[in-house]
Amino acid sequence: MDKREFVKGSFDAIARRYDLTNRLLSFGIDALWRREAVKALGQQELVLDLCAGTLTLSSLYLRQFEAKVVALDFSLRMLEEGIKRRHSDGLLPLCGDALRLPFAEGTFSGAMVAFGLRNLTDPFEGLRELYRVLRPKGKLVVLEFGRPEIPVFRGLYHFYLSRVLPLLGGLITRRRDVYQYLFRSIMAFPSKQEMLQGMQRIGFQGLRFQDLTGGICVLYEGEKP
Repeated sequence: MDKREFVKGSFDAIARRYDLTNRLLSFGIDALWRREAVKALGQQELVLDLCAGTLTLSSLYLRQFEAKVVALDFSLRMLEEGIKRRHSDGLLPLCGDALRLPFAEGTFSGAMVAFGLRNLTDPFEGLRELYRVLRPKGKLVVLEFGRPEIPVFRGLYHFYLSRVLPLLGGLITRRRDVYQYLFRSIMAFPSKQEMLQGMQRIGFQGLRFQDLTGGICVLYEGEKP
């Protein structure tokens, strides 16, 4: 089974308990990270939420700003769970492929991704697609798991991520393999420097990042010139 099939099958399988598991395993801190992403993106007219999952980030954005948000994910089950729980005026869920976005060049004034890039077979191809569909001066914010640099904290985090989280996640969702994959995908994701260099090569400007919660999460920002 290739990565795309595994990821899609995994999210389809855990969709019903996805939100609960996130809250429990992150001790609720993931909600604070998403608020930081919404604040960083700011007021936009038309926003793409890529890898939108159960629409958590989209709904949060629409509680803060009046806008239209297209929430795209390739797991229909995740979108269906989100639609059951969250309804906002201006929210437009869509099942689709992040690497082949069904939008014309320059469609969106803003775009955001929360914990989705590492699940793509090529995260930089996903970023290229986002660049394509953004308007000039359009802004992108990306939330992704990081790798803490403080030695003691890094050791504790690795232990939790590699040992504790798969055990607890498996008990809640009955899919321990999904949370074992989470650890592997975080370790394999490009470093902060590699991310910024890759975004710059694609064409993004005004690049910056912010470590959140000691580097467990990283918030990236960029703009299409």
